[in-house]
Amino acid sequence: MNIVGSRSDNNYASVSGVIIDKPVFSHEVYGEGFYCFNVKVRRLSDSFDTIPVTVSERLTDLSEYQIGRGIEVEGQFRSYNSATPGNAVRLLLTVFAREVRFPEEIPEQDTNLVELNGFICKPPIYRTTPFNREIADFLLAVNRGYNKSDYIPCICWGRNARFCGKRVVGDQVRISGRMQSRIYQKKFPDGTAVEKTVYEVSVAKIEFIRKDEDASGGTERA
Repeated sequence: MNIVGSRSDNNYASVSGVIIDKPVFSHEVYGEGFYCFNVKVRRLSDSFDTIPVTVSERLTDLSEYQIGRGIEVEGQFRSYNSATPGNAVRLLLTVFAREVRFPEEIPEQDTNLVELNGFICKPPIYRTTPFNREIADFLLAVNRGYNKSDYIPCICWGRNARFCGKRVVGDQVRISGRMQSRIYQKKFPDGTAVEKTVYEVSVAKIEFIRKDEDASGGTERA
């Protein structure tokens, strides 16, 4: 089978799991409709991630996307800006599908992989937890066609966090990891709270790409 996306791209994502809701219309581009739905992806532990997927109506018949059906998706992990009712801008993340398959049997282990090549566009935030676990957050700008970019929140742990904490805005890095969802409560001054879900990449591997890499092939790994 010919896969449109490839690991040589700046942005590659692969995810498999179970469909948990029906596709809902998202937007239209030049007469082509795009729909969104969520996939439940099991972790190695007993927990799971809920990964949003965006798919073209031309990729496969929308009737194929049935709740509870197993699915495999390959494409890119993309970001979009969405205006909220209060005119604030919210960053939305989704797997933009380029290839979809429906396996006859649900595998014992789900797939969750993302590989990105981009530039750090905000200073990394390095910190330690009360239990002295090292964490670093950063935002990665990944170039896309037509002069567009995707902005992907990433999180590192341990020695990767220490390595990331030394990076600066403009540094080019190559990362691999998994897409994850995290639920938190946003509290308001009046004491009310709303449950929200954020998405990010949990980094398993990070490489710093030196500017002379094309000439020398040199990289620095965590």
